[in-house]
Amino acid sequence: MTGEDTLDLAREAILLLIQLSAPMMVAGLAVGVAIALLQALTQIQEMTLVFVPKILTVFAVLLISLPMIASLLSTFMVHIAELIAR
Repeated sequence: MTGEDTLDLAREAILLLIQLSAPMMVAGLAVGVAIALLQALTQIQEMTLVFVPKILTVFAVLLISLPMIASLLSTFMVHIAELIAR
């Protein structure tokens, strides 16, 4: 493997990491903003109120997106195996 191949592989790995984490991050962000808005409207300033809904949402999105994650990781691993076999 040349230096260029290594950089391409690192770039692909970073893009894969973004693709894998994006659904959970976006869902956590949406729930966080919704709860912050609710707290601002009701003037309830409890800091721990945000954590449980965020954790449950991220967990639910993770379970829903597991097939996509497995497919992307499997494809990436096949690509790496092909590069090793060269």
